[in-house]
Amino acid sequence: QVQLVESGGGSVQTGGSLRLSCTASGDTDSRNYMGWFQQAPGKGRELIASICSFPNVTDYAASVRGRFTISRDNAKGTVYLQMNRVRPEDTAMYYCAAGALCGANDAWGQGTQVTVSD
Repeated sequence: QVQLVESGGGSVQTGGSLRLSCTASGDTDSRNYMGWFQQAPGKGRELIASICSFPNVTDYAASVRGRFTISRDNAKGTVYLQMNRVRPEDTAMYYCAAGALCGANDAWGQGTQVTVSD
């Protein structure tokens, strides 16, 4: 099993930057894949960025490509989401997920809120 804890959320102005962190503990084999999901008020949870070690793949939703960057520090067991040039529509709860296989969301964190204001 793997446990996930997100941090780094908060309030930011349009055009600003924020970095989210997701720290994992537990079985390392269960976090080969990690992803960041965005859930805006009244909407479903959407995968916006993912990273897989084996195979080595990163992927982004069209809505964040070129603005957000996912990265990981395996020594720290942490995945980051660098959010640049944020927009009001980026206001949402952000969740990280992890799995043994790419795309497998076997474990979830509790989420961290990001609010973007004009």
